[in-house]
Amino acid sequence: MATESDIVEHPLDPRVCENRVRTDADGALVTFTGVVRDHHGGRAVRALRYEAHPRADRFLQELLARHRTDDVRIAAQHRIGDLAIGDLAVVVAVAAPHRGAAFAVCSRVIDEIKTQVPIWKFESYVDGDTAWVDACRP
Repeated sequence: MATESDIVEHPLDPRVCENRVRTDADGALVTFTGVVRDHHGGRAVRALRYEAHPRADRFLQELLARHRTDDVRIAAQHRIGDLAIGDLAVVVAVAAPHRGAAFAVCSRVIDEIKTQVPIWKFESYVDGDTAWVDACRP
């Protein structure tokens, strides 16, 4: 059986995470999908690359476990490798009996993924420059 979290090199499909968490008892299924945008910090972005610590998936699994309850199920995937503008970079899906809990948990989880899971972003800009950005420090 697949885990509730994955660090993967292939394109993401939000339905994978949604299918891992949804049950007939749920009245809410909230999904966050992070998409590679064409700008960052006032600069035009051409593409980017994500690199992950060898145990990044373990960090992600532990993060999800801290938010999971009997009524709230969570799954997440983060892509690594070369991504183009418009590619999906991260997906978080949360299922719960009510929308309030699902929205709140989803928001907290994506914020924590960005700050606590050791995945680093290397951006390539339209002007030819490159830079590491938003590197988390667990």
